[in-house]
Order: sequence, then C-alpha cells, then structure tokens
Amino acid sequence: MNEKRDGHRDDRPHSGQGHDSPKTGEGFSNRDKDPDDWTTGDEPMTGAQASYLKTLSEEAGETFDDSLTKAEASKRIDALQEKTGRGQ
Repeated sequence: MNEKRDGHRDDRPHSGQGHDSPKTGEGFSNRDKDPDDWTTGDEPMTGAQASYLKTLSEEAGETFDDSLTKAEASKRIDALQEKTGRGQ
C-alpha cells in the first residue's frame, strides 16, 4: 500500500517492473517498445536525445548528425552506448 499526498491510500500492487498500460500490457514500459513502432518516431529528436547523442558521438570519435528523427536517434544512441560501453 502506498499513501498518496492527499492522504488516501493507493492499494494498487506495484511490481517494480514497468507499469500496466492498456497499450503495452503489464510489466511492459514504452522504453521497451521498438522505436520503429513509436507513433512520434518520425518527429525530430528531442533536445535530450541530441545532447546525449552528441556526447556519445564525441566519445566514440564519430560524427554527430543533428537531423535524426526520434526513432533514428534512439537506435543510434543504443549503438554508440554499445560501442563506448556506456549502455552497460
């Protein structure tokens, strides 16, 4: 049981493994969703993605591409994390 700020109890169980969502199901987070399936994946990458991707690109000695979409940036971040060892 968790107590909310307003003093009422929240009796919903919490598994600690993602969240329940009608779109993704129990224990599945949007972070686990394939970037190709993102509804906003074709939008320009976010500022946070651009900043982190720029840092990773510099560490990996690779060129930073500021024209990536959200989905492309996510995939590139995964690849560069693997290369630099940051994703472990």
